[in-house]
Amino acid sequence: IHSKMLADAILIVAISICTALLSEGLSYVLLYRTEDYKRLKGVVEKQSKRLERKREVVGEGLARPSGQKKKLEKQEEQLKNYNRDLTMVRMKSMVVIGFTFTALLGMFNSIFDGRVVAKLPFVPFSLLQGISHRNLMGSDFTDCSFIFLYILCTMAIRENIQKFFGFGVSRTASKLGSNLVGPSK
Repeated sequence: IHSKMLADAILIVAISICTALLSEGLSYVLLYRTEDYKRLKGVVEKQSKRLERKREVVGEGLARPSGQKKKLEKQEEQLKNYNRDLTMVRMKSMVVIGFTFTALLGMFNSIFDGRVVAKLPFVPFSLLQGISHRNLMGSDFTDCSFIFLYILCTMAIRENIQKFFGFGVSRTASKLGSNLVGPSK
């Protein structure tokens, strides 16, 4: 039975790699090669670096001159707007990819329905047990279902594929973008 689980787990990893490559291929066709995306990504990268340099010069202390503080806030607002525009450009491809993968997930889920594909070395906390033990018989919560392993593999693999092909957002832009949730006061 362990060799069957190993074969299923390897097959799921292969499926994850293929679907991640398909996803990035669709993203390339629908998103990454468009002029809007290239322009906005370049602007966000440039604005992020400029904002980071400005923060280093001005410093995070309370003794900032108000003119510099206003300029910094204006640049942060511009970066937020560019990030919002970039998100809107990404939306079209994300919808297409979402529909495609919903169909693929349904097909793969029916193939592996009710089969234990791996044994977890831990018992997941209750919030994850519904996913990790989905459609499996028995009460051994270390049994792993297809959907849980597929989601974990796809998250890890897709991120690495994006980095490999250079499609991901730079660390500077993502770090600054996540810090721009609200105005800093």
